[in-house]
Amino acid sequence: MTRRGLDPGRLLLSFLLLAAWEAGSGQVRYSVPEEAKHGTFVGRIAQDLGLELAELVPRLFRMASKGRGDLLEVNLQNGILFVNSRIDREELCGRSLECSIHLEVVVERPLQVFHVEVEVKDINDNPPVFSLREQKLLISESKQPDSHFPLEGGASDADIGLNSLLTYRLSLNEYFTLKVVTKTDKSILPELILRKSLDREEMPELTILLTALDGGKPELTGSVQIQITILDVNDNAPEFDKPSYKVVLFENVPNDTRVIQLNASDLDEGPNREISYGIRMILPVSEKRMFSINSETGEIRIYGKLDFEENNEYEIQVNAVDKGIPSMAGHCTVLVEVLDLNDNTPEVMVTSLSLPVREDAQMGTVIALISVSDRDSGANGQVTCSLTPHVPFKLVSTFKNYYSLVLDGTLDRESVASYELVVTARDGGSPSLWATARVSVEVGDVNDNAPVFAQPEYTVFVKENNAPGCHIFTVSARDADAQENARVAYSLVERRVGERALSSYVSVHAESGQVFALQPLDREELELLQFRVSARDAGAPPLGSNVTLQVFVLDENDNAPALLPPPPPSQRVARWVGAGQVVAKVRAVDADSGYNAWLSYELQEEAAAPGGARSAFRVGLYTGEISTTRALDEADAARQRLLVLVKDHGEPALTATATVLLWLEDGGAAPKASSRLVVGPAAAAAEAALVDVHVYLVVAICAVSSLLVLTLLVYTALRCSAPRGEGACVPGPARLVCSSAVGSWSSSPRRRRHRVCSGEGPPKADLMAFSPSLPPCPLPDGEVGEQSTGGDTSSKVGYCFFIFIFCFGNISLLSRPTSWPSVLGFHSLKKIKPFHGNKFLISFKYIRHLNFSCISPTFHVLNNEIKMKWRPWITT
Repeated sequence: MTRRGLDPGRLLLSFLLLAAWEAGSGQVRYSVPEEAKHGTFVGRIAQDLGLELAELVPRLFRMASKGRGDLLEVNLQNGILFVNSRIDREELCGRSLECSIHLEVVVERPLQVFHVEVEVKDINDNPPVFSLREQKLLISESKQPDSHFPLEGGASDADIGLNSLLTYRLSLNEYFTLKVVTKTDKSILPELILRKSLDREEMPELTILLTALDGGKPELTGSVQIQITILDVNDNAPEFDKPSYKVVLFENVPNDTRVIQLNASDLDEGPNREISYGIRMILPVSEKRMFSINSETGEIRIYGKLDFEENNEYEIQVNAVDKGIPSMAGHCTVLVEVLDLNDNTPEVMVTSLSLPVREDAQMGTVIALISVSDRDSGANGQVTCSLTPHVPFKLVSTFKNYYSLVLDGTLDRESVASYELVVTARDGGSPSLWATARVSVEVGDVNDNAPVFAQPEYTVFVKENNAPGCHIFTVSARDADAQENARVAYSLVERRVGERALSSYVSVHAESGQVFALQPLDREELELLQFRVSARDAGAPPLGSNVTLQVFVLDENDNAPALLPPPPPSQRVARWVGAGQVVAKVRAVDADSGYNAWLSYELQEEAAAPGGARSAFRVGLYTGEISTTRALDEADAARQRLLVLVKDHGEPALTATATVLLWLEDGGAAPKASSRLVVGPAAAAAEAALVDVHVYLVVAICAVSSLLVLTLLVYTALRCSAPRGEGACVPGPARLVCSSAVGSWSSSPRRRRHRVCSGEGPPKADLMAFSPSLPPCPLPDGEVGEQSTGGDTSSKVGYCFFIFIFCFGNISLLSRPTSWPSVLGFHSLKKIKPFHGNKFLISFKYIRHLNFSCISPTFHVLNNEIKMKWRPWITT
């Protein structure tokens, strides 16, 4: 076949391709000595590659290398390439004259690949080493001066160049000098030269020291001791046909294959002519058991498996020793060259995967970097790559043995959510070998779905005095997206609760959605805690939604009864007071509610009369009024000390103790028509004042009754004239729930009137009265639970119900004639304030009242329901 001249057009095209490759990649060379310390400066790789320091991290700067990839590292802060771990040139490259570490530097956005070659320079770190620690020579005394005695196994140095150039030095002696012989393979072998004749009778043995020095600076040395035994007779050593032999073998030869048949001859006769063969040394030393020799025939055979990729050349040093006394030896070298075969499949490595690939990714987007390699040589190590057909991807060759997997079409996640790609690498051997690597490409979705809660609002009931950090609820939102777009993080929508931040009461775990109470809740301070929890995904941009939590704090019996106000040190009582007369009153209040606030009074045993007589006083079980059980007489002590126990009905019950001191006085006349105690000479004036109070009280009741009738008329007119349109609150059937004396509940779903149910005794639970069931009015955007009070139907119902109860309380007072003489005050409105939304807190109390246990109601209009909470108020 004749060679054709180069086409100028093709030559120009080659130069253009080379220039394009240089623009996308570059090659930088550095050098570093072996055994350099960790952190040793190698080069300013970022500067030499034309990269800015600030773009190393954003562009995902990284290095890839074959074999030991941990030897060198780059500081991304200053762009300096430095030594990361110990570099041993002899371990890395053996005795090769050239030793380099090849690095591939990859940066993205846009993708650029640079080839960096770091030459590892040899240093003199290996001293010469002899194969034997001690050599023994048998020299006949018949040897003439200038006789040569080759030494078994010269020294070797693992370094290269001048560092491995050896010289030998012999210790001072009068018999031998040293000569270095260069063999045909350019190896050197030290020999001893006899300077004068030996005399065994005078000196049967001689010990000298052979030192090998390398050419490094500073030079390193190795020594071997030579033990010379002087003998006579047998003065001819065996000799091989050639000093060196060369054998070529394929790496796939089977075990026990014959390598070569050696032959040596000896000019002596008899036993001195019989020869025994042996292997003195095999280089490299690590493969010393690769070959074996027949000691009688000199046949060398393979004892292991040859591998071109491990070692492509072996040196076998063989001895031929005769059986004379003393024996003599001849030497030869066998060089075995190993030929490569296509016995290694290509290797495919996929790195720098950019997954998942967004379905809106542009064509040409780099998905992954693929590198291929083959341990074989020549055509057997040339690898080409191909990709699964009919996929929207392709392979682009960047430079030798490196490819980029890029997007070559449009992606549609709704059609195909993922691709299974197969990269096939095939070498150029015959027959060809191939390997595959699978690349799973997942198509990423965009963040187009916000987290969704199962309910727009949750109601939670928590007992007060909870432990700090206790778990009270768990919110959960589901996001229809995938991966990060579906990862939901929860947080509080911060707002003020009174004068404090919401975050001081509750917290939300960002991942699990668990809601925790950060501090013990106090129902007396906070009955309802309403807040919003936000759920946001981790997409870009993030999407989110909110859910409302209403946390109702349930009461516990954590407040003991409190006496108020403090009673006077003592009270005076006339001795003529008859049975059943009220002489004092103990006032107490409990901040709890329901049974926990229901108080009862007991007189302790200390008040019993001496001698087991009946006590002169008793206390009202629920009123706290201390009255006489019989008429007082002269036998009763003048100073009466009464101990009153005030106890609530919680579980467990809490108590308080009040001490009342009564002084019995003589004097004055017994009243004729009064059932109440009037003390002292000012009784007439007090009686006149009470008459005036009664007049004012009757006038106030009449005014309130008129106001009630007027309010009902106005309310009826408003209800009749109210338009029924979209967004209006349409009344529904009324619901009434009340507590009876035994704590049961009853309901009347079709009645529109309000009933207040109570037994003869004090109430045992909160009284719940509900208005007609009205749907909630629409709320303005951005407001939760904050509604205007004007025109709200439930608010009107609340006001009317408040006036009704107010008047009912006054009438109930007047219905007890026994209480009129002691009434020193009248009802007064305590407060009306908005609470939450259409909820109003309405409280009123009795200012002054004797001989009647009054319970002050508090109304809550919440979600079209009126809740009336009864709290005891002790009056004088």
